[in-house]
Amino acid sequence: MALQRYSLTSLLAAAATSLALVVPASANAGLLVASAQDCETQAFSQPFLPWADQAQYTLHPGGDFEGRPWTGGTVVDGNEPFYVGSSSDSHSLALAQGNSVVSPSICVGIEHPDMRFFGKSSSRVSSLRVDVLFEDAGGTVQSLPIGALGGTGTWTLSPTYVIGANLLPLLPGSKTAVAFRFTAVSGDWQVDDVYVDPFTRW
Repeated sequence: MALQRYSLTSLLAAAATSLALVVPASANAGLLVASAQDCETQAFSQPFLPWADQAQYTLHPGGDFEGRPWTGGTVVDGNEPFYVGSSSDSHSLALAQGNSVVSPSICVGIEHPDMRFFGKSSSRVSSLRVDVLFEDAGGTVQSLPIGALGGTGTWTLSPTYVIGANLLPLLPGSKTAVAFRFTAVSGDWQVDDVYVDPFTRW
């Protein structure tokens, strides 16, 4: 079952308040910030219009899994059946039960960004957890849970997950760098077409 958006937003707001009390005012960029691609080069589209989602998203670096796999994952044959990225796509990311995969970092703004993706489980009792990784002002990587996807046995579009960890802008223009960790809590999973709405554009 997906985490409730409103309770999650409250949790992240509380985390932001607590974090602001313990980190120094000056920011020290770490690995996520250093490896994030230029915010201004992001290309936008509306991949989820068939699901009545009019938001403008950018494909997460490597998020179509047609090239290099993410850290800890295996690229396999078999694309999500809607081909929201390209009709020529033919791969997805495989994640065995108990394993995690970490995405590259991506630049997001402070205007309530969110993300969506497609997931396919090996059974109806499977569960996939998604955490966002971000840096505090000291450059240390922190994590927060942002959602969970229950298994259906077929390719399913995730709910809209509020990233929420855009708490400490460490890049010019009130931007920060985040990454995502997908964990197959139960069952084996495939993940495909991970998109981010960095600025909640409409």
